[in-house]
Amino acid sequence: MPGLKEIRKRIGSVKSTKQITKAMKMVAAAKFRKAQSRIIELRPYADKMNAVLSNLARTVETGHPLLEVRPRKKVEVLVLTSDKGLCGAFNTNIMKAANRYIKELQAEGIELSVSAIGKKGNDLFRRRALPLRRSWVGISGRISYLNAKEITGDIIENYTNETFDEVVLVYNEFKSALVQKVSVVRLLPLAPVETGAAESTEETADFLYEPSQQGIFDNLLPKNLEVQVFRALLESQASEEAARMTSMENATKAADDMIASLTLQYNKARQASITKELMDIVGGVEALKQ
Repeated sequence: MPGLKEIRKRIGSVKSTKQITKAMKMVAAAKFRKAQSRIIELRPYADKMNAVLSNLARTVETGHPLLEVRPRKKVEVLVLTSDKGLCGAFNTNIMKAANRYIKELQAEGIELSVSAIGKKGNDLFRRRALPLRRSWVGISGRISYLNAKEITGDIIENYTNETFDEVVLVYNEFKSALVQKVSVVRLLPLAPVETGAAESTEETADFLYEPSQQGIFDNLLPKNLEVQVFRALLESQASEEAARMTSMENATKAADDMIASLTLQYNKARQASITKELMDIVGGVEALKQ
């Protein structure tokens, strides 16, 4: 059984850890509120822009490279993780979904390449010797639109050069502070929205393009892709901070439980020590009487 000094030292160590996890929870909560506000503000714009361009894509008369559907020979899997840990199962869930999807592609005999956004995904893919084509690290926690623009520029260049025929993004979609959903979505080629028979005449009407149909798509399709990548980055950031906040709260509660358990153990050991000293005193007194 550990001595009183050892137990006191452990209690002090756990209390120090509790202060750290409590502070990290407060920091994560502040970052989470900011990230949540950013993604909630962006979602309506991103959804509407994607829907409008997807509908317009059905009416396109001249081909556009980003709308071109080619035979599915090589697929680029873009995996979005965090740069830092201490966020529970956030990165683990993403990597499990990405590995499952990669195995499905390999089983179909499709050639693949992998790109990673975030240090955790980059490190894991390198350890597993997967074909890592490109990586972006150091942007988690300070995401800007320029990050999305840089990533999108690389994707568009390689897609139009036919380096790969399809781009799939794996990321954590933010639902609430307690729920994050791993999503696997196709970024390219942009698929037109399927229309139903009951669709109104207004929704299926022909459009007049000014200055030209090709000019509009040349400008807006890359912009839409940038917005969708930016949205995924913000979704991931909000999910990461929510997961870290929950993880640190659980760690703080575990520290409280451990402190209570160690305090009980300390009190028992102290009581046993006092009882032993009393017994020694009583024994000494009895010996003197004899």
